[in-house]
Amino acid sequence: MFFAQDGNILIGKREGETLRIEPWGNNALRVRSTMYPEFTGNNWGLEEDIDHGSAKIETFDDHATIENGNISAHINNSGVITFFKNGQKILKEYYRSYDASVTKESICLKLIARNFKPIVGGDYKLTMRFEPNDDEKIFGMGCYQQKYMDLKGCVLELAQRNSQTSIPFALSSKGFGFLWNNPAVGKASFGKNYTEFEAYATKELDYWIVAEDTPVEIIERYTEVTGRAPVIRNDVFGLWQSRLRYRTQEEVLSVARKYKELGIKLDVIVIDFFHWTRQGDWQFDPEYWPDPKAMIDELHAGGTKVIVSVWPSVDKKSIHFYEMWDKGYLIRTEHGSNQTYDYQGDCVEIDCTNPEARQYIWDICKKNYYDYGIDMFWLDNAEPDFGVYDFDNYRYRMGTALSCSNIYPKLYAKAFYDGQKADGNDKIFSLIRCGWVGSQKYGTLLWNGDIQSTWEALQSAVGQGLNMGIAGIPWWNTDVAGFMNGDMTTDYFKELAQRWFEFAIFTPILRLHGDREPMNIPALDTTKDWGGGYLHTGAPTEMWACGDEVFNVMKKNLELRESLVPYIDELNKEAHKTGLPIMRAMFLEFPEDAKCWELDDQYMFGSKYLVAPVLEAGVTQREVYLPEGKWEDIRDGKVYEGGGTVKAPAPIDSIPVFKRV
Repeated sequence: MFFAQDGNILIGKREGETLRIEPWGNNALRVRSTMYPEFTGNNWGLEEDIDHGSAKIETFDDHATIENGNISAHINNSGVITFFKNGQKILKEYYRSYDASVTKESICLKLIARNFKPIVGGDYKLTMRFEPNDDEKIFGMGCYQQKYMDLKGCVLELAQRNSQTSIPFALSSKGFGFLWNNPAVGKASFGKNYTEFEAYATKELDYWIVAEDTPVEIIERYTEVTGRAPVIRNDVFGLWQSRLRYRTQEEVLSVARKYKELGIKLDVIVIDFFHWTRQGDWQFDPEYWPDPKAMIDELHAGGTKVIVSVWPSVDKKSIHFYEMWDKGYLIRTEHGSNQTYDYQGDCVEIDCTNPEARQYIWDICKKNYYDYGIDMFWLDNAEPDFGVYDFDNYRYRMGTALSCSNIYPKLYAKAFYDGQKADGNDKIFSLIRCGWVGSQKYGTLLWNGDIQSTWEALQSAVGQGLNMGIAGIPWWNTDVAGFMNGDMTTDYFKELAQRWFEFAIFTPILRLHGDREPMNIPALDTTKDWGGGYLHTGAPTEMWACGDEVFNVMKKNLELRESLVPYIDELNKEAHKTGLPIMRAMFLEFPEDAKCWELDDQYMFGSKYLVAPVLEAGVTQREVYLPEGKWEDIRDGKVYEGGGTVKAPAPIDSIPVFKRV
């Protein structure tokens, strides 16, 4: 490889490849590589205006080095990069192709670290390999439907799906963070024999690596370069109420009125899908919502904010379809029908990579929702939720879906953030089902999608929330008791609902929602197959829906939540300042405690509260690990000496929560 220095940048060239390494923030390096004559100039997730730092670069005939604070990289004559933190190796590219200086193992496999495989017609399939680190634990990467919080040994699809959010930032227990800065569909494999990232269609390699002493510092550096959440509005930290569908404005008002009669403060009520005429009309069906402004005014007078669901799908019978199609505002297919989504209509989804399309959807939603007084937007199906996840069959203005689809939910959120910001709104907070690197800076609240109402789903949710926080998303929540297949008449569901609610008290946002059974509520209109009246709705989800016993448990815990609101607002400001999540893996607060790197069923809520949710049926006590220090059970005031495991009581109306003292 031939090396050269260009100011703060180390350049290497070999066999048609151009390698570029440069400082990118404190103790961090950005690595790019291409087989094209020039780099694209895309920064993808690394959009923040930062001080890049000053690199120390040395070039020699057979190697080169670049150093930025704690981190340095050595590049040998074959172009193989080895990274060091304060002189100690932390990561090395995997190379097995006739260079004995790289490894003492076999070198005749003809496997190179950065492998660009040409795709006919342009672009490359890219494979990037690294040597494994033994005894390493890996966290972050977004939300995946699995029980493993530690991702070492896992294979992860780099693609967005309903209940799967791909945010390819990994935090290693070896003291570094790694961002795969590429929105292409692909795969990440954290194997025992090597680590491998793949992009199925791309023009260049792009990754970012940071070395720090603590995991907290790693997250701070990562969010410096990708963005941090704004200080969000502090009047939404209590109860959110949602149901599969409130079908009329009277249904919404009746629920809010009952909460008021019961003396329960309702912070937010949600108007979910098919309140509209057709998908893509983005308006209330006037037959069932005759006076939205009057409805919203009454809710506001009672102290309740209103959030409305917006889908990116546009029915071909929508009043906007042909204008959007002709103007190029919709996703295109590569072959066959132009349909991209087929739920309750023949739909094509909006192309959020097109800034004109983003402005178009905002202009309509401003007129039909925001100007009535709607406080927030629920950007559902934001992956987007394709009828079939055939990513090789879709094309955006930005490029093929294979090359950029993962950035879609971030740009969907940006459309509504930019629109409200331009209107002078400084309280932007959007519930959205998916995200990518940097989504947090658009005031997003993510959740883990349409999961089932099962104990297994609750168990997985804990690790999902913690890994999302590590991936830069401080605002995260779940549908309390899961979304689908929950029969409210069963003892199984009633116990699950109580335990899930108790867990949700100690998540960033508390939200009741779900598609509940039995589904025995008749449709409002059986003569049409469109509009706000024809579609089914699920059983009620409100606090009183499962009877007095469940209601009393939820009411008691909601009072606890209300007492935590000032504390949550402190965490709100901290997340904006530092990028730290609100739900925190134990090792974020106790990185020197090896046991804390093993725990996936308890966590810290901020720095003050240790939360141990009940995750199995029939449990009335559970083991809780208390790190060094003194810990007070918030229920009875009993103080425990940390440094070991205790058996804590867990009656049906509470979970173990300990306060640091």
